[in-house]
Amino acid sequence: MSAVSHEALLHAFAEAYNRHDIEALLSMVTEDCVFEAASGPQPWGTRHVGLAELRDALPWAWRRWPDARWEEATHMVHLDRGVSEWTFRGTEPDGEVIEVRGVDVFTFRDGRIARKDTFRKEVVVSSFRGG
Repeated sequence: MSAVSHEALLHAFAEAYNRHDIEALLSMVTEDCVFEAASGPQPWGTRHVGLAELRDALPWAWRRWPDARWEEATHMVHLDRGVSEWTFRGTEPDGEVIEVRGVDVFTFRDGRIARKDTFRKEVVVSSFRGG
């Protein structure tokens, strides 16, 4: 599969996330797809493997933030690897709107997503100005 096709896959994947369309998302991943969330009890976050686990895990953000959107996405692909940069926006139950910048790192296999690893900026209120 060419880089252009992988970029089209990442674009379609982002659109499906924003439609909150679990069936479309699952159609774009391999049966043994690995999804590593940005947070969790391990250094890699929380790991979900396979379609059954992804069916339960991927909609988590939609349940927490019913208006969840990943916007301003840009995608870059090289061979069997891809990166998406995005801004997440959602409204907390108390009405506070959150905004977080993040990156997903993908591995492709046979025209589908075989791995998705999420990294995000954490909003911290402090005087830290480090790099």
